[in-house]
Amino acid sequence: MPGQRVFIAVGSNLRPEHNIPRALDLLAAETPIVGVSRFYRTPALGRPNDPDFVNGAVLITTERSARDLKYGVLRVIERAVGRVRGDDAYAPRPIDLDIVLYGDEEIDEPGLRIPDPDLVVRPFLAIPILEIDPSVQAPGADRPLAAVARGMDRSEMRYDPVVSAMLMDRSCT
Repeated sequence: MPGQRVFIAVGSNLRPEHNIPRALDLLAAETPIVGVSRFYRTPALGRPNDPDFVNGAVLITTERSARDLKYGVLRVIERAVGRVRGDDAYAPRPIDLDIVLYGDEEIDEPGLRIPDPDLVVRPFLAIPILEIDPSVQAPGADRPLAAVARGMDRSEMRYDPVVSAMLMDRSCT
């Protein structure tokens, strides 16, 4: 497959059963989706009154730069699905699409940080990526992601079989 292998975190806590499939359909129209994880429900971080998130990951291949992918594709899809970014970065949202890994590149620029620093602390990011590719090594990490994930607390992650079944068939592999 040509292009970079890119892992994208996918999340929603507003109508996820509708918004996540719509976002993945829009993404598939832009670039091949070659892997889809299972999806999990998790509480909104630090916001007990907000709806739970549904989180998972997809693997795509792309010739686009990381910056172009983020701002020319992912942010466009977020807006098309109804996301409006405001002052509250943690507000409930219909869709959240974030580049977690972009090949083996390390990028630290204004508005673009890859790998996502939360990858090694948030199980709802690490576990779905490992489901797609258990051999993932995060750039700059001193051990495989699987070793890091073994120590993560997964007690608040609940597998969502309904959303997972709706989405996992979107993989083109």
